[in-house]
Amino acid sequence: MIKIKTPAEIEAMKPAGALSKMALRKAGTLVVPGTHTIDIDRVVESLIRIHGATPAFKGYLGFPASICCSINNEIVHGIPGEGVILKEGDIVSIDTGATLNGWVGDNAWTFFCGKPSLEDKALCEVTRDCLSLGIQQAVPGNHLGDIGFAIQEHAEKNGYGVVREYVGHGVGHVMHEEPNVPNYGKKSRGVRLQEGMVLAIEPMIVLKSPKNETQTNRWTVVTVDGGTAAHYENTIAITKDGPVILTEDEKGPTCPMEGGPDKANLIPQI
Repeated sequence: MIKIKTPAEIEAMKPAGALSKMALRKAGTLVVPGTHTIDIDRVVESLIRIHGATPAFKGYLGFPASICCSINNEIVHGIPGEGVILKEGDIVSIDTGATLNGWVGDNAWTFFCGKPSLEDKALCEVTRDCLSLGIQQAVPGNHLGDIGFAIQEHAEKNGYGVVREYVGHGVGHVMHEEPNVPNYGKKSRGVRLQEGMVLAIEPMIVLKSPKNETQTNRWTVVTVDGGTAAHYENTIAITKDGPVILTEDEKGPTCPMEGGPDKANLIPQI
């Protein structure tokens, strides 16, 4: 069942969203060559807990970490570890979530570790734009298919593959609520969108074939052909005035595409 939120409940979700974005930004500053991904995880968990919240991912269905950290051809659900060390040229998709005051915020971004290849940079820019286009369709009276169509059309016209097995979702008191939000679809098809729905829109776009498989850790999903993958996500509320991004902080709807503490360049999502 799709749970419709009141305006007051949507407002109450904003602190969790802001904390999730704060955690994501902090994670991005640590994406530099030589970083052990477990250290990013520890910093994010500490930040979330210091603010009186809990990491939404840790322990969820047995997931062992506070962030998902997916590198290069890892699409989603990468597990940070002591032996996982970032290197120059990696692209690193980090997904963070926080539960605060009973509400969940969920967002993701793909960061550059040093200087990316031109093809990886182009992939990330198109995927980021897919997120923007999908969000623009999240208005009352549209359908889930309008969101998916906008994402799929932009990705495929640029020559990229759209992952179908993993999708966005509703968000509320728990991280995954109905409905599923595919990154593909047909216009005017699927559930009709209405005011009060809260959705995590998260395009997962790949450089080559979207065919994927899950590694033996039972979590990390990778492209079969080794092509790189990008992942961007925001939690949004559908309102009578249009989509409202709940995963914003005091810096607004931006997040650094490049990691490192000295990287000041911010690229808008929308």
